[in-house]
Amino acid sequence: MSDDVNLQWLERARRLQAIASTGLHFGEADYDKERYAEVGEIAASMLSDLASVPVERIAQLMPDYGEGYATPKIDVRGAVFRGDDILLVQERMDELWTLPGGYADVGLSAGANTEKEILEEANLNVRSRMLFAVRHKSRHPYKPDIRDFYKFFFICEQMDDADPEPGHETMAAQFFSRNELPPLSEGRVIVEDIDLAFAYRDDPGRPTFFD
Repeated sequence: MSDDVNLQWLERARRLQAIASTGLHFGEADYDKERYAEVGEIAASMLSDLASVPVERIAQLMPDYGEGYATPKIDVRGAVFRGDDILLVQERMDELWTLPGGYADVGLSAGANTEKEILEEANLNVRSRMLFAVRHKSRHPYKPDIRDFYKFFFICEQMDDADPEPGHETMAAQFFSRNELPPLSEGRVIVEDIDLAFAYRDDPGRPTFFD
């Protein structure tokens, strides 16, 4: 099976699971809930096969299954520049590099979440100055994910002269030139994201990119 076909089936399986999750929450009749549960089990099995992970792992990745209207996850990332270099952090999970960021926490705005993630992962105090992109993860060449994500990218300004230091979730944090990037964690960030960050840094009047 080709990669394109796999991605098509991944998208369909995610959609089926979202429909099942929403139906389980809002369904009133026991019969309807049984049918939604069955659809959810089929979707989980499909996702398990496509991702080559146990079905139990699918449930762990979606702890809010059946608890409300199914919506995409939100991932926030910040671009911090020093001269012509951009800040990257090395993740402990895969030892690869990414723009600092992660899941958006409840109770904080997208910009404030980005500032928090950069402080936690690189020990830098920054302010989010511009939202330059909102990307639907499945529409771009990231490493495939069984979950659905919207990715928010901000240009951030460092508020002091401190040097970056890794946090508890990162192994290293440092600035890199555009032409000397380390191996990227492509489930989190791709070269296209970094190129886009430089483009908006150089031309902040451009309209925000979105899918």
